[in-house]
Amino acid sequence: MTDLIIHSATIRTMTGDTGGEAVAETAVAVSGGVITALGCDAEILALAAGDTEIIDARGATLTPGLIDSHCHPVLGCESTVGVDFGGMTSLETIREAIAEEARRLPADAWILGWNLDYKAFEEAGIRGDHFDAVTGGRPLAVRFFDMHTGLANSVALARAGVDGTEQFSDASEVVVEEDGTPTGELREIPAYTLVFDAVPQGPPEELARKVQAKLAEMAATGVTTATIMDGTRATLSTLDALEALPGGLPVRLQVALWHHPGDDDTALAERIALFGVEGERYRVAMIKMFIDGVIDSGTAWLHQPDTAGDSAHPFWPSLDRYREVAAAYHQAGFQLATHSCGDAGVDHVTQVYRELGQGDPAAAPHRIEHLETMTDRDVEQLVDAGVVASMQPLHMQWREAGGADPWAVRLGPERAARAWRIKDVLDAGGRIALGSDWPVATSDARIGLAWARLRRHPGRPEAPAFEADQRLTGLQALLGYTRWAAEALGRRDLGTIAPGGQADLALWSADPVDVDPDDLCETPVLLTTVAGTVVHREREIAL
Repeated sequence: MTDLIIHSATIRTMTGDTGGEAVAETAVAVSGGVITALGCDAEILALAAGDTEIIDARGATLTPGLIDSHCHPVLGCESTVGVDFGGMTSLETIREAIAEEARRLPADAWILGWNLDYKAFEEAGIRGDHFDAVTGGRPLAVRFFDMHTGLANSVALARAGVDGTEQFSDASEVVVEEDGTPTGELREIPAYTLVFDAVPQGPPEELARKVQAKLAEMAATGVTTATIMDGTRATLSTLDALEALPGGLPVRLQVALWHHPGDDDTALAERIALFGVEGERYRVAMIKMFIDGVIDSGTAWLHQPDTAGDSAHPFWPSLDRYREVAAAYHQAGFQLATHSCGDAGVDHVTQVYRELGQGDPAAAPHRIEHLETMTDRDVEQLVDAGVVASMQPLHMQWREAGGADPWAVRLGPERAARAWRIKDVLDAGGRIALGSDWPVATSDARIGLAWARLRRHPGRPEAPAFEADQRLTGLQALLGYTRWAAEALGRRDLGTIAPGGQADLALWSADPVDVDPDDLCETPVLLTTVAGTVVHREREIAL
């Protein structure tokens, strides 16, 4: 029996040698969550039964559902609480926002926030006491936009019991004065987690509802699959609670479990035991590790130190241990995903993956996340090893003309010019996948597509384009969010429109390949389906 028919559509199957040319067929039929037929309107409409849902696309463009290859929906919903400091680039503006929040809160409440910009601290440094005069004695704990640096005042540090003597099994750091007093700067996630773990939490069902709403918001931009890059047992509990809610999970989720450098063999074995754990729309099959931090704070791993003398070391104190852990997960059947912003990190991870080998040709290929700067040799080695470059071009939104931003200043002009070399990877025959890294950047996939094509702020033609030679075509950008992203997950049943594939579909008011990228953000996704079930519908779509 045919459950769903979409007809009178312009269809981009994202199949074939060139990847995504529109086909002559104008209709698809779906049964049991799977695409069963692709053909002309008359041919497909003849398959309808009395209870078949029939959608007239009225010439709109049907594509495979989009895949966000890197995001943090659960952690992001936990973290995006309090003040959004996005766009605030001066200490005074941040102070005003904190003061306003303090006036709103009870006397003993925590002041929380996220999205701090490093630009605001370039002259004065990252210190919690910048804001003591406006917190009213309340604890203050906030995260920077990249989620790799935290800031806390002395009240928050005291409540969390953080005194500057903390030692970490990786390159994390509670930054201290010469006398050992914490400054309030908390470098990397294990350091700032010490403070945020002391913040009172709401009921678990509240988080599940918030995550569901976030994923529904993503579905409204055409996303049907997303990869969680920070999975824990608590994450899986949240997903189970979410699937028990009316409506369940709005999108499919591929869950990467998070392995920290300090995790011992017991923790490793516990994660291996979770391989293949799944719900109705989520599955565990990936491991996420960090080989470095971020360029902006000097915690990346570069071939040569940055201009401040930082970013000269990996996140793992023992690279032998990284290799050992990667091999254990590889042998257990996991796909490996390693965070590396710096070129030395990319080089080292590529070498480790090459030593491990691909194993089963049908298995999901190992991947590196971010790859913000690479040398020619790094690109060559990456492609030769068959490693997926999972990249987020919209992270360039914090860059400035003339290299005046903290990221470019840290790298210097030569390395900054080797940024997000996504086109070079493709031209060399490599594999890519695109994503958002929400909450670091917007989860609106249309904006991600636009950044991949423009290398500048969409809707602002006067804005500088960064390394314009690395721009993708409209077709390449869409492939990076569909077929190529599905291949990066080892999923041949996602990312294309073809009989036998999952009916994960997005219906656009205009062709996302041909529409001006400056207009993509205003191009509605009229309908989104996951396994043939409608998870988003604009009112314009009639039955």
